Amino acid sequence: MAKREQWGSRVGFILAAIGSAVGLGNIWRFPYAVAENGGGAFLIPYFIALITAGIPILILEFGLGHKMRTSAPGIFGRINSKWQKLGWWQTMIAFAISIYYMAVIGWSLRYVLFAFDLSWGNDTKDFFFNSFLHGNGSAFNFTFHLDLLIPIILIWLINFGVIAFGVKKGIEKATKVFMPILFLAIVIITIRGLTLPGALDGLNYFFKPDFSKILDGRVWIAAYGQIFYSLSICFGIMLAYSSYLPKKSDIVNNAFITAFGNCSFSLLSGIAVFSILGNMALNNGKAVADVATDGVGLAFVVFPSAINGLPNFNQIFGVLFFLSLFFAGVSSSISIIETVISAVTDKFNIKRITALSIICSIGLVLSLVYATGAGLYVLDIADYFLNNYGVAVAGLIETILITWFFNIRSIKDYVNPISDFAIGNWWIVSIKYVTPLLLGVMTILKIIDDVTKPYGGYPTKALMIYGIGIMVMTVAVGFIISSLKGSKSFEASMKKRSEK
Repeated sequence: MAKREQWGSRVGFILAAIGSAVGLGNIWRFPYAVAENGGGAFLIPYFIALITAGIPILILEFGLGHKMRTSAPGIFGRINSKWQKLGWWQTMIAFAISIYYMAVIGWSLRYVLFAFDLSWGNDTKDFFFNSFLHGNGSAFNFTFHLDLLIPIILIWLINFGVIAFGVKKGIEKATKVFMPILFLAIVIITIRGLTLPGALDGLNYFFKPDFSKILDGRVWIAAYGQIFYSLSICFGIMLAYSSYLPKKSDIVNNAFITAFGNCSFSLLSGIAVFSILGNMALNNGKAVADVATDGVGLAFVVFPSAINGLPNFNQIFGVLFFLSLFFAGVSSSISIIETVISAVTDKFNIKRITALSIICSIGLVLSLVYATGAGLYVLDIADYFLNNYGVAVAGLIETILITWFFNIRSIKDYVNPISDFAIGNWWIVSIKYVTPLLLGVMTILKIIDDVTKPYGGYPTKALMIYGIGIMVMTVAVGFIISSLKGSKSFEASMKKRSEK
């Protein structure tokens, strides 16, 4: 087996890890989650969730990846040969997410071009859903559109080009460029937003605390869910990235820096978003609550409309906003694809470029569905099920197996000597009791909600195929790959570890 690559510097790893964690959800999901769940009061359960779940899982995955020096399937397989299936399931979840993620990044890139002359016009909703996505209200409209395919192909090529150069020369160098641009763009957007009339109304809606919400259990679930989904944990990414760390690496401090870097970006994004929404509400004579939304609607409908209403520099502001979406998306998509590449090369000991070519080719073909009129519907349903059930359940299983059926103290004893400051028993309590409990409750409540009221009002057929169907496929393909015979060195490492 070839010698494992390493990050060239600590800064390179941290930027890559933060780049993976900072994604589209930081910009279009976090601000709305805060506003809808108690404003400033929401930040209390949010930071408690960060300390008791987010950072502990990051430390766990950084420690496992650094110690085992392999990808998710290899790590779980070495602990117990039967657990390799979990690693491959997480890898397949990552791959499934990458397929639709490329489409959204492609939309962001197209909107960069639209921003130069505000091509989306005054009716931004009609433009996005009808003119741009060619939707007709049907989740089964598979009419193919070349204008949607071209940006998807381009995004896959960008990912291929970066990852082909490897961890140090490709991913690290790219994130050292992407992340500073992303942060600079968000800072400029924030400064511009704060100078707009009505900005204070937006920030008041965003930050005004409603402490009564803290007594609502679902607000706490929302806080833990936001932390869990925004840190790229429990679907193989951080396990793979940390496996490339040099032997002398500060695991605990790296986890804290990554977590707080991600959360800082989320807060900055929230300030930027709601200062601009405050201006939009003022211009339209509406309350901020009436114009606020989340998801693709915020990014591609509400924000273009808000940009139209700016007093000046509309085009420049629009370009900056959609560039920030583009760079946030690409930094995350690179990490997702690298997770799959790492798993394939580790098990089958094939050349990196070969694995990359195969994975990107399969991904591109599967992405074709997002170049059809049904693309948005497939994306919305797949994203909902993969995150709320795939990542959450895989994370629940991971924390239970590692903390209850493995010597979790061995990870604590491993990371403490090589870190600037040590973790104590709070880490074990958090990872062993708090995180599994909250993930379990989150999943149960989500199931109850979805049974009571099917997600999005979609037809049952669409939910079964695009939601449950994709979930079943990730499990099935993951189990099939885990059953295949790997290289001699991989199989030997499984046997050696499983016997201990």
